[in-house]
Amino acid sequence: MSARQMKLGLFLWATGHHIAAWRHPDAHVKAGIDIDHYVQLVRTAEAAKFDMVFCEDAAGLREADVNIASQTSRSIGFEPISLLSALAAQTERIGLVSTASTSYNEPYGLARMFASLDNLSGGRAGWNLVTSASPIEAANFGATGLRPHADRYARAREFATVITGLWNRRAAGHDGESFSVRDPLDIPPSPQGAPVMVQAGASDDGKDLAARTADVVFSAAQTFEEAKAFYDDLKGRLAAYGRQPDDVKIMPGVAPIVAATKAEAQAKYDALQELIPDDVGVALLSSYLSISDLGRYPIDGPLPELPESEGMRSRQALVIEQARRDGLSIRELARYFAGARGHWRIVGTAGEIADELQARFEGGAADGFNVMPSWFPGELDAFATLVVPELQRRGLFRKDYEGRTLREHLGLKRPV
Repeated sequence: MSARQMKLGLFLWATGHHIAAWRHPDAHVKAGIDIDHYVQLVRTAEAAKFDMVFCEDAAGLREADVNIASQTSRSIGFEPISLLSALAAQTERIGLVSTASTSYNEPYGLARMFASLDNLSGGRAGWNLVTSASPIEAANFGATGLRPHADRYARAREFATVITGLWNRRAAGHDGESFSVRDPLDIPPSPQGAPVMVQAGASDDGKDLAARTADVVFSAAQTFEEAKAFYDDLKGRLAAYGRQPDDVKIMPGVAPIVAATKAEAQAKYDALQELIPDDVGVALLSSYLSISDLGRYPIDGPLPELPESEGMRSRQALVIEQARRDGLSIRELARYFAGARGHWRIVGTAGEIADELQARFEGGAADGFNVMPSWFPGELDAFATLVVPELQRRGLFRKDYEGRTLREHLGLKRPV
């Protein structure tokens, strides 16, 4: 077995990550509010020995302008910490990670919730720190508009300092620019010491915050060169904060479609793509580019020059770069983007997908991957039964868990 083991996370999202997953003939339309559906998915991932499952969250209907049908089945669902608390009782080993925003929470309350999940699960919890880049979310919290990018990250840095201090039992007594906390937490540390810190920001501010505080970083990259550049940049920042390269695991998103033959896999992908109405794809692309009027440009023309926004800058840059690099029209870009929201797509056999994952893993562009099945449960089942055994055969992935906590799965140090 290889000394260095690939890490795998399962990115949960109701019916699946493809924008048209809810239209798949075998999709579970009420997936977002069916606890048995989630239990099935997480047990499948645990049986395959995934390190963790991950729930994304947004405090609002972030894609509300796409259309009401896809919104109803794609984005409506359980609040993720509540969901993961229920899943903790239905599983034994797999890690449980949830998004929560530093923009619309307070450190003490959030620290208490995640410390509770960590104890309920026996040391399997993780927090994905986000700064919230959507004006729709801002409007739900009485804000007059989205905070500037720099202000969001200043608040996030202070938030992370306070919450890790609370988890690590350092004295409270914090009185800062954004937060004031008097008391320590009223719940003890879990078997892993503190929840795992996860981040996904790829802007310069985001990478700096991750280098300071993150244990795991989710990222998005289309090409090996993009993935390698991000990996080297972030790992290179760690020394400034007294950290070692292995203290942070970088796990790019990947959306695999796997079948027994390449032709069969391509046919599955093509069938999903045919389910995307052009207006839905363009609306989704517009929401991620933070532009409200993309639909007024010729759909078969090039992406126009876009001003920098206060939204998700790193994802905007990635999408724009792909459009320029590959010469894609708005229609082509929207259809491609709708398949995995800017993440890496692989279509092929188990061997072909394992080859691609192995190349990035051994080439120093990833420590593992955040797996984003196109639709549930079909593509998760295919990955678990076809790709995972191939990775195990190559000695790249575990055949059984080495420990019981998420930190043990990931090979992370216990906080002092």
